[in-house]
Amino acid sequence: MAEASIQVQVCHALPDNAFLRSLSVPVGTTVEQVVKLSGLLQQVPGIDLAVNMVGIYGKKKTLDTVLRQHDRVEVYRPLLADPKEARRRRVGSKPAKA
Repeated sequence: MAEASIQVQVCHALPDNAFLRSLSVPVGTTVEQVVKLSGLLQQVPGIDLAVNMVGIYGKKKTLDTVLRQHDRVEVYRPLLADPKEARRRRVGSKPAKA
């Protein structure tokens, strides 16, 4: 009997293009395993799974999360600026209201 499999996607957005790959993987495959199987780490060598956060449909997950049918695994780029600090700078640069 053939091993049961599920359909999933792996994606990673870059400033000038995006990586998106659909895969059929065995039931029980983890986020880390599917990222490695997708070829993303070879195509975008700067990714370090110990540093880059991962998620499924915009919700942060751990590398040992077991995938379900039609999950889209997202590998996020590091933030260039702290969002709270960027907002403080924007607010601080506006003239005070009279």
